[in-house]
Amino acid sequence: MTANALPDFNSRQLRAVLAVAEYRSFIAAAAFLKISQPALTRTIKQVETALGVSLFSRTTRQVATTPAGKEFAALAERLLNDLKIGVGSIRKHHDHQRGQIIVSSVLALTGATLPALIVAYSRQFPGIDIHLREGIQSNVLDDVRSGVADFGIGYVDGLPKSFVGQTFGAETYHVVIPSKSSWTRIAKIDMRTLKEAIFVSYPVDSRTRYIVDSAAAAAGFAPRYAVTVNRHATLMSLVRHGIGVAIVPASECPQSNERDLTSRPLAGAKFSRLGVLRLRERELSPTAESFLAIVKEWIRDIAPRPSRRRAAVR
Repeated sequence: MTANALPDFNSRQLRAVLAVAEYRSFIAAAAFLKISQPALTRTIKQVETALGVSLFSRTTRQVATTPAGKEFAALAERLLNDLKIGVGSIRKHHDHQRGQIIVSSVLALTGATLPALIVAYSRQFPGIDIHLREGIQSNVLDDVRSGVADFGIGYVDGLPKSFVGQTFGAETYHVVIPSKSSWTRIAKIDMRTLKEAIFVSYPVDSRTRYIVDSAAAAAGFAPRYAVTVNRHATLMSLVRHGIGVAIVPASECPQSNERDLTSRPLAGAKFSRLGVLRLRERELSPTAESFLAIVKEWIRDIAPRPSRRRAAVR
């Protein structure tokens, strides 16, 4: 089989892979599928041969899913779900649109606005099942690459060649500080001012952490991190309790009614271009395209483009 040839899998084979991945046992998976163990073993071998990779690592005591197996199991689950929803829609002959959308978004954009957008869309198209996954930029890329997500919402700078990004705005960065901090007297905080500060941050492989480290390096110092977290609420709580300051995208700044926290624009940090990420050779379903059109309008509203002058010097 050539590298670009598509293997011919059926739903029975996909269900077999999912069963073994879930039960981690050929005996248990065969019982669940109501087939013999030798038949299940032959089915898995057929799939592995077609793919040219091993999906499971077998020992005398257990079955472990390989990295390739985990990726294929996620794709198999998505394909079976889409097939189930599509067949159900055809059988019911509904006039309104039906389907499933899975969107993967960076943490910076999964606050109040995106869920509200999903709620509004769901009311307009109640037959569409929407799943929202959230994580750092690398999680979003993995979700789109593996086929778990229809498309991603994140940063379009430095994308892999297999991806295409549509830019709709730029994200600026702010310093989050306690409301009683002396820094509240400053209209815009320069990175050099934070040389002696203690930081709390997102994981080291997040886009925000990259921006912070780059800005600090340009200012001639390495930030001192006290705590690293992967949730926005936890980050804000740490700043609220005086553990350190945080640098976050503008869309993650404390709300105006927040009494204990405030923020100030960060001077000297690069912009991060926001947009929609998808695989170059994968076409979106009509359902995903309809939701994507609304996402584009939303990103334009929350992340206006910087002026030409500012963009030219970033």
